[in-house]
Amino acid sequence: MDDVDAVADLWVALADGQRSHGTHLMAAGNRPDAADAAAHAVVTDGLVVARVGDTESTATEPGDPDASDSDVADMSGTNDRGIVGFVSFGVESGRYDLDVTRGVVYNLFVRERHRDAGVGSRLLSAAESSLADAGVDVVSLEAMAQNEDARRFYERHGYRPHRVELEKPVRGDGSDTD
Repeated sequence: MDDVDAVADLWVALADGQRSHGTHLMAAGNRPDAADAAAHAVVTDGLVVARVGDTESTATEPGDPDASDSDVADMSGTNDRGIVGFVSFGVESGRYDLDVTRGVVYNLFVRERHRDAGVGSRLLSAAESSLADAGVDVVSLEAMAQNEDARRFYERHGYRPHRVELEKPVRGDGSDTD
């Protein structure tokens, strides 16, 4: 639970960065909900954070005894506990029966200066392993259509389009297709 505020701050950074890719999420305005979601993820074992050490980033679970004081101190002057990224995930539950048990990666974020160092891959792998241990058959996730870097990252890890969400702006009271 000590990491909830830092993860909520990173979620705000994630949502803010997604604005350039067309998300409708309001970043800072949703911080309280992001903190609640992070706390829920901690309780359900659906959160893994990555911390930075001397020269190497490692994925650790919140409160992991392997996370050294130098990991936390590396980003001194901030209140982020040395967290450079996180992944939140869980087993999907809904009102419809499915023929598979599906895990969902809700959010994966790595601070920009720590990207391309394997942090995101290790976080994704940790989520997939945890979901496999929970008995899921497939893992799903979403990426903004315009976020080509994210889509390439997930494709490199074996993810393929399964469902496509479409949207269009509506002008006035009706559709422009009349």
